[in-house]
Amino acid sequence: MLCPVIFFAQTKHTVSGVVKDIANGETLLGVTVLLKGTSIGSTTNEYGFYSITAPEGNYTLIISYLGFTTFERDINLNADQKLDIELKEDATELDEVIITSEESKKVDLRTPQMSVAKLSTKDIKQIPVVLGEVDLIKSIQLLPGVTNAGEGASGFNVRGGAEDQNLILLDEAIIYNASHLFGFFSVFNADAIKDVKLYKGGIPARYGGRASSVLDIRQKDGNSKEYELTGGIGAISSRLAAEGPMFKDKGSFLMAGRAAYANIFLALAGEDSRAGFYDLNLKTNYEIDEKNRLYLSGYLGNDNFDLEGIFTNSYGNLSGNLRWNHIFNNKLFSNASLIYSRYNYNLEIPIEGIDWKSDINNYNIRYDLGYYASEKLKFDFGVSGIYYNFNPGKLNPLDEKSGVNPEKLDNKFALEAGVYAGLEHKISDKLTAQYGLRFSYFNRLGKQTLNNYANNLPVVYNEELGIYERADPISSTEFGKGKSIATFNNLEPRLALSYQLNEKSSLKASYNRMAQYLHLISNTTSATPLDVWAPSGKFIKPQIADQYAVGYFRNFKENMFSIEAEAYYKTIDNRVDYINGAELIAQNTIETEILTGEARAYGLEFLLRKNKGDFTGWISYTLSKSQQRTPGGAAGGLGINDGKWYSSNWDRTHDFSFTGSYKLNEKWRFGANMVFQTGRPVTYPNGQFIYNGLSVATYSERNADRLPAYHRLDLSATLTPRKNKDRKWQGEWVFGIYNAYNRMNAASISFGQNQETGINEATRTSIFGIVPSVTYNFKF
Repeated sequence: MLCPVIFFAQTKHTVSGVVKDIANGETLLGVTVLLKGTSIGSTTNEYGFYSITAPEGNYTLIISYLGFTTFERDINLNADQKLDIELKEDATELDEVIITSEESKKVDLRTPQMSVAKLSTKDIKQIPVVLGEVDLIKSIQLLPGVTNAGEGASGFNVRGGAEDQNLILLDEAIIYNASHLFGFFSVFNADAIKDVKLYKGGIPARYGGRASSVLDIRQKDGNSKEYELTGGIGAISSRLAAEGPMFKDKGSFLMAGRAAYANIFLALAGEDSRAGFYDLNLKTNYEIDEKNRLYLSGYLGNDNFDLEGIFTNSYGNLSGNLRWNHIFNNKLFSNASLIYSRYNYNLEIPIEGIDWKSDINNYNIRYDLGYYASEKLKFDFGVSGIYYNFNPGKLNPLDEKSGVNPEKLDNKFALEAGVYAGLEHKISDKLTAQYGLRFSYFNRLGKQTLNNYANNLPVVYNEELGIYERADPISSTEFGKGKSIATFNNLEPRLALSYQLNEKSSLKASYNRMAQYLHLISNTTSATPLDVWAPSGKFIKPQIADQYAVGYFRNFKENMFSIEAEAYYKTIDNRVDYINGAELIAQNTIETEILTGEARAYGLEFLLRKNKGDFTGWISYTLSKSQQRTPGGAAGGLGINDGKWYSSNWDRTHDFSFTGSYKLNEKWRFGANMVFQTGRPVTYPNGQFIYNGLSVATYSERNADRLPAYHRLDLSATLTPRKNKDRKWQGEWVFGIYNAYNRMNAASISFGQNQETGINEATRTSIFGIVPSVTYNFKF
């Protein structure tokens, strides 16, 4: 090993380049690049680029990344130099490269970034899931601070936040509904995914628009070294992915598709219902020269469901992104993106003659730069703009005899813009800070005619009946195309600090403010295809979230184990709540159904990982509280639930999970999940009275009760034939059991009266009992 030679006032030089996977040429993001024996280092950005500036001298460059071998290279930093690096998974010796021990998933103690969950596709594929389909969303639900909306749902809640408060990005494109088959699967094909990061707190300034979290998913670029085919055949769905070099080895491509064939099994079972989905991931890139590269990526997915001809439903996502990477010099990197995203949802009810269509279109342009100023300062800054076109719904008759009158809800238009700047500052060898400031601007635009109400109150309190009612409009105002209806702007500061106690542990703290200008109008516990997104405007203010977090992080036993413990407190202003009896479907005056309140969430998170050895996995536990309060305000009355704090629909006091993977030998690998969650809050009837001969139920306070606790055990076994080593075709069998002890967890409990006995009774609805599965995966 060569010791670094450093002299004050000595000339400084920069080493920069791109880090890739040697097997397929994929760029690697989040790779740690460090000068050994110093605190000088960096990590690669989303496109594999790194830059390090240090005083002239001899150094040992260390490059490490999760799942890859760590290697060292001696360099003489006597001038600026470009050094591209390729990492390899297997331990071997390359020219001028010394392979050291396997890099573990140890906690990064130096960076101030905290509250981030990162999973590799290898981790995700080892986790047992329902019906044998690898699922990204269900995998992150096994991490602390993340819960699900219910059995079978692909939606998720982060640190007591609502589902609409999560920004989901696929190659920078916004995904509004991340579920297939009403939540049984997610829209993300693991064969097409390179990197997954969930920001629960300490969110960098480059992200904006949601109040709780950011799920940033990056697709593979495609194998630039050789052609490759991967896939899998499962009980419900199958998938196939092809990738390889193109443009005379100056680029690569990826094509990945999935399709479900649940229709076959429903038909064999004599059912007239039909259910299925498909999706397609596409990506290609082209290297113009050493400093310029173009990327084009896209996604198309759709679901179809037919319930015995009673109704048919379809919904899907479409996105595309054209990106240009440009390296100005060894310190300045830029990325320009043009992004399109669309979400559509349709419903047909033949018996009523109804055809309902809705969609969201948004057009996004952004420009981001990263400047590696010195060994102590790293800047990132950029601008973005999103134009929204919301079509809440259009009703058409299926035929002339239906008697249905055509109806069109008002389209809603908006422009959201942001400018941000961030700085990572190494104050000392032990203390590092990350500062950020984002300015966001939102303009709700016409063309639309809006009602006016007395005292500007679309909801009023009826003191005689003790209920909230819809106000009658007194006039209306027409806003022409492009005219401003309402504007909002917010400063969103971010701060994160890391203090390294020693080589094995550190303390971190963060604060971030987030403004959210879009609202999911839904009074269900889990998002449905017919839920309506509405922009802030005259009657709906943007949600403002403030979150504080502190944490302790430690690696021990030579990085075999790691511990992450965090505490957080979050408040959210202007949280939409719904009056009792709210009518949200096909509602053109949604302001008459809602009141505005506030929310808060706080909790403790604990994560223990075992990173090395034949047995790896983690234990996750969260103790938390999520509440909402909605006073009557100017509308009068005490408000929802008498203006008192009540548990939100996604409040889970205790959330425990265990995830483990055991490699018995080269042939067999076993996996297990164990999950326990406090039952979600619900509102039960607490009595009844007779009125005009009819039995009328009375209800307890909102969300005063809970469903029974949720728990299950999942098991898997993976068989890899030994003959895989001797041939190009690689195959494996994955056997799984979801909910191994057949726990009938309650998705809901309904109350009614037995028609024969007249006795009141409760009925539990469960979605899954024990579900065995088998999947064959292949690669060649």
